[in-house]
Amino acid sequence: MSLSITCTSLTYAWPDGTAVFEDLDVAFGPGRTGLVGINGSGKSTLLKLIAGELAPADGTVKVAGPVGYLPQNVTLDTGLRVDEALDIAAKRAALHAIEAGDVSDEHFETVGDDWDVEERALATLGELGLGHIELDRTIGEVSGGESVLLRLAALLLRRPDILLLDEPTNNLDLYARRRLYAAVESWSGVLVVVSHDRELLDLVDQIADLRSGEVTWYGGNFSAYEEALATEQEAAERMVRVAEADLKKQKRELTDAHVKLARRRRYAQKMYDTKREPRAVMKLRKRSAEVSAGKHRIMHEEKLTEAKERLDEAVEAVRDDDEIRVDLPYTAVPPGREVLMLLDLELAYGARVAGGLDLRGPERIALIGRNGAGKTTLLRTIAGELEPVSGEARVHVPLRFLPQRLDVLDGELSVAENVARFAPGATNNRVRARLARFLFRGARADQQAATLSGGERFRATLAALMLAEPAPQLLMLDEPTNNLDMASVRQLTTALESYEGALIVASHDLPFLESIGITRWLLMEEGELREITPEAVGYPA
Repeated sequence: MSLSITCTSLTYAWPDGTAVFEDLDVAFGPGRTGLVGINGSGKSTLLKLIAGELAPADGTVKVAGPVGYLPQNVTLDTGLRVDEALDIAAKRAALHAIEAGDVSDEHFETVGDDWDVEERALATLGELGLGHIELDRTIGEVSGGESVLLRLAALLLRRPDILLLDEPTNNLDLYARRRLYAAVESWSGVLVVVSHDRELLDLVDQIADLRSGEVTWYGGNFSAYEEALATEQEAAERMVRVAEADLKKQKRELTDAHVKLARRRRYAQKMYDTKREPRAVMKLRKRSAEVSAGKHRIMHEEKLTEAKERLDEAVEAVRDDDEIRVDLPYTAVPPGREVLMLLDLELAYGARVAGGLDLRGPERIALIGRNGAGKTTLLRTIAGELEPVSGEARVHVPLRFLPQRLDVLDGELSVAENVARFAPGATNNRVRARLARFLFRGARADQQAATLSGGERFRATLAALMLAEPAPQLLMLDEPTNNLDMASVRQLTTALESYEGALIVASHDLPFLESIGITRWLLMEEGELREITPEAVGYPA
């Protein structure tokens, strides 16, 4: 296969001097590639370097053809018209002028050979489920998810040979995700996608795993990658056990060598002291014994050093993607206890909960629906951040809310100080002991919140809320898996396994929702909240 992206001896560091890549060599060929790795490994940075958004400190990036790049955080001017966002406004105006009889040369120069640009734009919008959006509308009239798809449509209209997508499903509802999946599946050029979305990653042809500044390749989709990784880790852990056993053996043999050396020295000294043989012979034997024992000792010391090196190599091959393990007994809610009651609730911006809805005991509720349906508004109303237009939201237990924006932490304070704000009665030792279970050990607990990576910030926010006093017996999470790598999603899942209270999670990430034991599914659709069966979760495509 011809290589379309080639990075040679790529070096890049953050402004503070922290190295992201040093002499990285990687090449991407035709087909769909999923680029995975833990938060902070440099996935987004690598895409920006390939797209030309960043310049490497050293090394080269070569691309064989036009590049289309969709960044993680898409922001479009709300005053733009849709055709301006698609970058076809000038050609469209020129076409309309020619159709109206204006045959000025500049109009023909603007159009070039792209006479069907308007038809292509409408067809592309239709393929992405945006056929209802007119080209003369403004961006302010479309939802956040639709603006992401509009940005993708703009890229597709340019017909790039290479497409780079960075977390494209963030903030997309299930409907929009399916449109994106279809676009990815039909893509015939070069595609590199960074994502935590399992369904999206199961559409790729190969996985590139970026770890410690190096890329390891795995054939097949994400499910195949996980299987291969599990096999690798099994073998690596087996090698650690073998290396540990060998190290113990070499330590025993070195101890034995020291004992033998000591015996030989004592025997030689005894023979010398009793003068049973000529002095010259005894000296020779003593020297010979010491040399022999010394060689024996050196041999075992070398073997011990080699065994330690083998153990270090084996341990290095085992991934240290720690899981959160935390005991939260005070979050328990008895079955049947009333947790939340919604009564004829009418929300700001038009959505409502007709009649009543109650939550009892440690139920786990998934709140789903399209972008803009009112899910976040409902959560903020329950949390007391927004006043309802009418009706009531009665919360009967301690409540904590994790918003999409993760603006719970004070950036000027350390992780430990932030957690202490939520548990003022806890001692410093207790705060740190509990933070360690959220993987903030030692000096990591003293990191300033503003310096944390996306995954670390999420983990610190989750720790602050779950360790709060009084312990939350109703926890509400709004799109919690956005911007999280796979390891962080697993950490969140294991933390929620320990949580014994009631849970409401607004999310478009169905695999994640299924993994946390959802007991009820609520759909916000056309301004109404209603309960649906698990089988009906795939709302209309």
